[in-house]
Amino acid sequence: MRRSLWQKIKKEIVIWRGGSLPGIVVTGLVILARLNGSLQSLEWIMLDTFLRLRPAEPIDERIVIIGIDEADIQDVGSYPIPDQEIARLFRTLQTYKPRAIGLDIVRDLPVNPGHDERVAVFEEFKNIIGIEKVLPVQIAPLQIAPPPELPPKQVGFSDTILDKDGKIRRSLLVTPTSPGYQFSLSLRLAEIYLASEGISPENDIHDPHAIRFGSTTLPRFLPNSGGYVGTDAGGVQVLLNFRSGRERFRTLSLNQIKTGNFNPSWIRDRIVIVGITAPSVKDIVKTSAITNLNPPGQIYGVEFHAHSTSQILSAVLDGRSLLRTWSDGWEYLWILGWGFVAISLGRLTQSPWKSLFGFGIVSLGIVGIGYVFLAWGWWITVAPVLLILTLNGLGLSAFAFYQHDQVLRSEIYVRQGTIEHTFNVIHNGPLQTLANVLRDIREDSPQNPFLSELENLNQEIRGVGEYLQREALTQEESLLLGSGFKLDLKLPIHELFYKVYRETLQRDNFPNFKTLKVKVRTFAPIESQSLSLEQKRELCQFLEEALCNVGKHAKGVTRLSAIGKPNQGWYSLSIKDNGSGICSSSENRGTKQCKNLAKQLGGTFKREPLSPRGTLCELTWPLVSRYWNLGKVGDSVKSFFLRKIR
Repeated sequence: MRRSLWQKIKKEIVIWRGGSLPGIVVTGLVILARLNGSLQSLEWIMLDTFLRLRPAEPIDERIVIIGIDEADIQDVGSYPIPDQEIARLFRTLQTYKPRAIGLDIVRDLPVNPGHDERVAVFEEFKNIIGIEKVLPVQIAPLQIAPPPELPPKQVGFSDTILDKDGKIRRSLLVTPTSPGYQFSLSLRLAEIYLASEGISPENDIHDPHAIRFGSTTLPRFLPNSGGYVGTDAGGVQVLLNFRSGRERFRTLSLNQIKTGNFNPSWIRDRIVIVGITAPSVKDIVKTSAITNLNPPGQIYGVEFHAHSTSQILSAVLDGRSLLRTWSDGWEYLWILGWGFVAISLGRLTQSPWKSLFGFGIVSLGIVGIGYVFLAWGWWITVAPVLLILTLNGLGLSAFAFYQHDQVLRSEIYVRQGTIEHTFNVIHNGPLQTLANVLRDIREDSPQNPFLSELENLNQEIRGVGEYLQREALTQEESLLLGSGFKLDLKLPIHELFYKVYRETLQRDNFPNFKTLKVKVRTFAPIESQSLSLEQKRELCQFLEEALCNVGKHAKGVTRLSAIGKPNQGWYSLSIKDNGSGICSSSENRGTKQCKNLAKQLGGTFKREPLSPRGTLCELTWPLVSRYWNLGKVGDSVKSFFLRKIR
């Protein structure tokens, strides 16, 4: 038993050693592709998709957008919007006592009329934040100064950082410049709002470069965060967890403020961000992380600053998740783990179709895991894992189909050669002897009653040979019984047992069956997955041989029972009669075959006499194999690396 177990283990090791190589290569290539940044686009797509599919969130009422749209520009009559209009808007807004007002409109130069009036407003109110641009644009540096009348604490930069696909997924909060560190518009607005709550920004304890408000740390973006590879992480950046929903923020027009057509409580104690929402101005950024956008795939710059500000406020005050990522080590361990799962799945599935189905189910599970993690605030790597599963699922399953076909062709060739050789031996030996006997009887005694029987025997033997040659070209899905009845091996095993029992007992060439008075037969069902076609074939042949032995040798038999039943995880198939018994000389070869079948199934076989007379022939095997049942491999190639083991 130990030797048999060790042999099976060694076979498994050989199979895994050879069969896992393609899966390891696929996993290695995917990891290399990720390391050189080739998978960034796929990972960005997954991130945007997950963000877009999240449930809708309520409006963040702490932030109000004043969008100057096309109708407002037409009403004012000129663009850029004159300083006079800006000054009047700000004085009107201040009457409703907002906590902070951000102006996402460049005002480094006077835009008359009303420049002096705007300067006076900016100098009077300390909750106004103007913008500047501090980062280079494209090739030539293009920096825009802030409104000169505002002190540095009332200035925030409005620069955005785009990924290589032109879309925005990060927010730059702090950046070093020649005068010193500069803060973004969103960070300045959040700082003013949270100061009223008694919360001020400070450096994080664990990461001195990260920003912390109270107990909430804004997780800093790193060069390899999430799906990014070697990205410029200069300054302090954070991943944007865009607010979801059809309406993210309350938006009012310039005309609504002028006419007072709004609820004053919408502005009181809120952050107000003023910007342009006119398509003709093209102050837009691209994103695929938000649904119901107009125009599609784009948001105005003022809304971007609203998202960036809202993310900070919601995390600090509401505990809303910020996007975090695993370290590089954990991410690649995650990818390697799923690479091993892909290899194991290919090993354990029982057919190419089941392999494809299994890979599909696992891929859906990975997508679900990634979505759940993102809802918890963790962006985990999903695209490389899906790529590994897809390549293994399609490539290895396709290879499994090829291997399956090659194994079948090889088996058919071997079977056909074996049958032809066997039939040649029979033809040159017993059939020649039979032919000589027939010739002598025809010459000496043409009326001999045995002549017709011998001629029928000659035809039957030749017919069996022709049938076996035809069957060698099939895929082993049928079995021809001695009665001439053809079994469909795809049927459940208990139905096959019933057919074998019925067809065998109806054979006229076994005289002992005619003395039977009591016949008992019952065969309990077995799960179809537990037996291969080859094992079904051999079990049916075992039952047929055991019944034929009764018909040939059990003289005087009056009672026959054929019972198949499960018992404590085992299945026993027993044939019991009360005849005179089977002589030892007639059972040597059959007994050896039965013992080989029992060994293959991991069970036992016994043939023993009964008292006072009769014989018991019983085969017992486990319903759940104690080892991997390698005999099942003969039914189908479980994956690209499985081979048939007889």
